Amino acid sequence: MPVPSAPVPAGPEPSAEQNPAAAPSGTFAPGSWSPPARTSCRAGLTPRPPASPVRRLLAPVGSLAAVAGAFTYVGLIDPNHPGHYPVCPLFALTGLYCPGCGGLRSAHAVAHGDLVAAFGDNALAVLGYGAAAVLWVLWTLRSVRGSTRRPLPIPRNPALWWAVGGVVLIFTLIRNLPFGSSLAP
Repeated sequence: MPVPSAPVPAGPEPSAEQNPAAAPSGTFAPGSWSPPARTSCRAGLTPRPPASPVRRLLAPVGSLAAVAGAFTYVGLIDPNHPGHYPVCPLFALTGLYCPGCGGLRSAHAVAHGDLVAAFGDNALAVLGYGAAAVLWVLWTLRSVRGSTRRPLPIPRNPALWWAVGGVVLIFTLIRNLPFGSSLAP
């Protein structure tokens, strides 16, 4: 047996301005929305308890393990012998050295403790290894101390990054000129 429906009142339907619930999806009636009240934590959730020292050290120790594994692999498989690693595409197509050319050979030399050979293969890469090591130590110290600041103290100053790009460009240009052949791998 069908259920009788309620009588529908005659007359125009209320507009979205008169009834905010009648506003189409994705729109707001004027004056019907206000920002949520600010709370001390995100999305009104209760704050998380501080992470344990072991949990704080997972990312730095995991990163160290990955880098150590990569250096171990490059230390065991000599990039000076052809066939183990791909050839640099820029060097293969143009005969020019990119800023990374010689980077694997320098990593191999660093893995064997030969810093003189590493600088001869790619001085910029060796400086990059040193900078990465310093950043890793700072990251680990901040993690041990439980700092709430950014985990990696990488500067956000655009001028610094333009300067780094300029150094890489100059290094690349000089190592491809006759007087800069000492920087070539």
